[in-house]
Parts: sequence; structure tokens; C-alpha cells
Amino acid sequence: MKTAAQGGRKTALIFIIATVVIDMLGVGLAWPILPKLVGELSGQPIENTALLYGLLMSGFAAVQFVLSPFVGALSDRFGRRPILLISLGGLCLDYIILALAPNLAWLIIGRIVAGVFSATVSTANAYLADITPKEGRAAAFGLLGAAFGVGFTIGPLIGGVLGAIDLQYPFWLAAALAFINMVFGYFLLPESLSAQKRSSITLDKVNPFAAIARISRYSTLLVLLIALFLTGIAQQGLQGIWVLWTEARFGWGVAEAGYSLAWVGICMAFVQGYLVRIVVPLFGERKVVFGGFVISTIAYIGLPFLTQGWMIYPGILFHLIGWGCAGPALTAIMSQNVPDNEQGLLQGTLGSINTIAMIIGPLVATQIFYLSAGTSPLFPNPGVFYWFGALLFILTLFIVAFDARARQKARR
Repeated sequence: MKTAAQGGRKTALIFIIATVVIDMLGVGLAWPILPKLVGELSGQPIENTALLYGLLMSGFAAVQFVLSPFVGALSDRFGRRPILLISLGGLCLDYIILALAPNLAWLIIGRIVAGVFSATVSTANAYLADITPKEGRAAAFGLLGAAFGVGFTIGPLIGGVLGAIDLQYPFWLAAALAFINMVFGYFLLPESLSAQKRSSITLDKVNPFAAIARISRYSTLLVLLIALFLTGIAQQGLQGIWVLWTEARFGWGVAEAGYSLAWVGICMAFVQGYLVRIVVPLFGERKVVFGGFVISTIAYIGLPFLTQGWMIYPGILFHLIGWGCAGPALTAIMSQNVPDNEQGLLQGTLGSINTIAMIIGPLVATQIFYLSAGTSPLFPNPGVFYWFGALLFILTLFIVAFDARARQKARR
């Protein structure tokens, strides 16, 4: 099989973006449904449902954390294409399990399966790094974010509508899409990593903590990894309680939550598919990261003050202008500082950092939500977690600013 470089970068880019769109379509279908399904199968009130859902999300993330560097190292050794195809097959199985789930035990099994095989995005990032020059990677990662946005626009919309009829319907559709995507990739997706650039698998690469330490030896990455971790906790916590918070705050159901998540996809497609390609060349990656974090800090502070459901929509756009620009810029900076044969390791390690945040963020967010919702709340506002997220962004801003000043002094 020809590699992506031999077959043409443009064709390969279309293939990988299509893969991510269809994959994210399935993810978007499931997002507004899972919290409601946990509540239905457990029969618990919303505050207890939040705790169970937080544990379910964190368990999924824990499995992903352990395996993400291993999957990244596998893609560096055997190529990106087979890992993408296997991941899609595993996700298809996960959605079938969720569609058939008669109790919480099945949901747990489904989330474990999803954690094992959810390597599509990190492998797609490595794929793009393979076929894109260093100076163009921020824009390329932005396109991948736009693909995420397109899939995530349609997915929650369909998931919300189908889920309002039956909570199992969206999972059957997601399983079909994952299967179609796997077949599509098998016949049309070329390999991106040539045999000459592949590297061996070693224990330090597959150990998630050793993989983080290995990547951290690149001195320019350490502060950025900390920034990714802290802001990731805030972002994963926001995602973890979103459906529950909108229900408690505005009385939204599955359909309304799906509409808001579809708006997330529209905003992400605009910001990462268009805006990133303007602001990064204009201001540079580091300034975009800092400015994006400032905008997101303001958004997190404002969310708990919202009193009407319609206010969510401009709030989402404002937040994603910050986070949506900062994310690709941050990934681009890090990818520019590692060699080609460790791009998969980097993306796997970034996946591990993100999944640690996925373990901590939902647990913290759902615990705070538990204390701020229900009949006798300790805090009077169910959005209190967002103020905690704002504090994490503020801490990150101080860390990034200190690092920038230190680098300026070192250049003098």
C-alpha cells in the first residue's frame, strides 16, 4: 500500500477528516443520552445520578489513560492506519453494548470497551503530523477540530431527537456509523507513516507515566503539559456535568441538551476550521494560547450567572473562541518540538494527560454538583463548579506568563 505522502497529502487529508467527522458523529449521538440513561437504569434523583455518571466517566478515562501511550507507540511501530481501523471496530462494539444495556453493569462494560478502543483522535493527530509540515500544523489541527465540530454538530442534534423517542436508538445509529467508517477506512485510507520512520516499542513508551516523563525531557514541553492538564480538568468537568447542569438550571430535557451540544459543534467548526488559520499566523501560537485562556476564564466565571436558556448559546461561542483557538495552537507548539518518529508517542502522551484530566474533572465536577443540586444544596447554584474551573484557568495563566518571561530573559 502506498503511504499518504506518496498518494498525495490532499487526498490523505480528506480521508482522515472524513474519518474524524463520522467518528465524532457517533460520539455526539451518545453524549446527551448517557446521563439520562444512567438516571433511568439507576432510578436515582439527579444529584445521585451525577455521582454515578462521574464515576462512569472517570472509569472510562482511567482505562484510556493506561492504554493511550501504548496505542500511540503501536501507531509509531505499525503505522496509523491499522490502529484507526481497530479502534473503529471496538467503538462499534461499544455502541452495541450500550444499546442493549439492561442495567448499570452493562454500561460499565461498555465504557471499559470504549476506553480500550478510543484512540481515534490521538492517532488522527499523529496522522496529520506525518503529512503536514511543521509550520502548517496549527492550521491542520484546526481542520481536525473543525471535523470534530461538523460531526459534533449533527450528532447531538440527531441524538437528542432520537433519544427523546427512545434512549437506545442513538447507540444503534452510532454503531452503524462506526462500522461504515471502519469499512470506508479499510478500502480508502492510505498509510501515513513510512517504514523508514517507524520506531520500536519499549517499556518506557507504553508505561503512561514513563511516556509522560519521556516527552517531558523536551524542556519546552513541561509548562505546556501542565497548562494542558489544568485547563483539561476544567474542560472535562464542564463536559461531565453539562447535561445535568442544564437540566437543573433550565429544566432542559434530552432534546434541548442535544441542541446546545450541536451549537458547540457549529462553533467549533467555525473557530477551528476558520478562525485558527487567521489568528495563529497573525499573533503566533504562544500569544493565541494565552489570549484563548483569558477568554475561557471570563466564560467560566459568567456561566453560573446565566438565568435563561437562550443565554447558553452566546456563552458557548465566547468560550470556544478562546478554548478552540488555544487548543490547536498548544498542540502545534508541542508537535514542533519532537522528532517525526515520536509524533505518535507525543499524541499518545497528550491523550494520557487529557485522560488524567478526564478522571479528575468529572469526579470533581459531579461532587460539586452533588453539593449544589437536589433538595438541600450546600451551595445555592448548581454551576458552582464553573467558578472552580475559572480558578484553574487563572492559575494556568500565571504559569504560562511566568514561563514566557523566563524565556525572554534566557534569550537576552
